[in-house]
Amino acid sequence: MNKPSEQKHTDKKLLIKGLKRLAVAIPLLVLTTYAFTFTFLNKETIPMYYVLPLAVLGMAATIYTLFSGIKLILKALF
Repeated sequence: MNKPSEQKHTDKKLLIKGLKRLAVAIPLLVLTTYAFTFTFLNKETIPMYYVLPLAVLGMAATIYTLFSGIKLILKALF
């Protein structure tokens, strides 16, 4: 007897979760890029020393969020 082929369907909850992460990552990408630009344009001012570590941490969080969102979307589709 032939078994019915089990087709995998898209997991909608996982897909929505991945899209939400990407929606959070896009503004983070813009803001952290602006923060980097701000710190390197204002080298003589004190806020540079406060904003630069925040920009580095923000960029790391952005990269993590982007890749985890893409990973979730791929897991939901395949």
